[in-house]
Amino acid sequence: MNFFSHFGAYVMMIRDMFHKPENPKLYWKEFMHQCVEIGIRSLGIVCIISVFMGAVSALQTAYQISSPLVSKYIIAQIIRDTVILEFSPTLICVVLAGVVGSKIASELGNMRVSEQIDALEIMGINTKTYLILPKVAAAVFTIPMLVVLSMVLGVLGGRMTVSLAGIISTDTYDKGLIELFKPYNVFFGLTKSYTFAFLISSIPAYFGYNVKGGSLEIGRNSTTSVVVSCVVVLLADYILAALLL
Repeated sequence: MNFFSHFGAYVMMIRDMFHKPENPKLYWKEFMHQCVEIGIRSLGIVCIISVFMGAVSALQTAYQISSPLVSKYIIAQIIRDTVILEFSPTLICVVLAGVVGSKIASELGNMRVSEQIDALEIMGINTKTYLILPKVAAAVFTIPMLVVLSMVLGVLGGRMTVSLAGIISTDTYDKGLIELFKPYNVFFGLTKSYTFAFLISSIPAYFGYNVKGGSLEIGRNSTTSVVVSCVVVLLADYILAALLL
């Protein structure tokens, strides 16, 4: 029953979140601020993870494919497909669930505990639209861009590694990237990124918005929001793979 009550309250929050904004200019300013907070400030960790993700994938793939009967450019194909289909959309979003999700939950939790949300509601402001919608919209707008950047950096990280380690030449690697490339894989990766972006922003917003208690509860709800977001992302990953692949 606890699950259904939380799920129902979450759905009601999403419904109320999409009401018409009172002042579109104010919402646009908050949207741009959240784009900086969620997108630009996450750029560094995304770049570091993506490069090393591609590099490690290249080394492990080369280690597993040691047969002389297998063409070396297969390494590039495996790196390309694993990065585009799984590593960049799922791994990056799981990391951002911790970085972005905890920030959203703690920010809204602080506002709830300090009664700022209550003060806004007394003023007649729809707090769900004013506080949650810009965060969710900014996440859906910026996180897919970070995922695309992660795909590119992952492939380039693998290219740099195989070249420096002397596994295959860059020409052979580039040939493998082109061979049997399916544009649908990019569409699938972007579909996952949009879905995960919505989940890892709206779920922490729900937990932060509904904090009850003091500062200790803010930390607990932030941790819970990150755990729930990661589990839901992995579940959604399986469902999307079963439906679209």
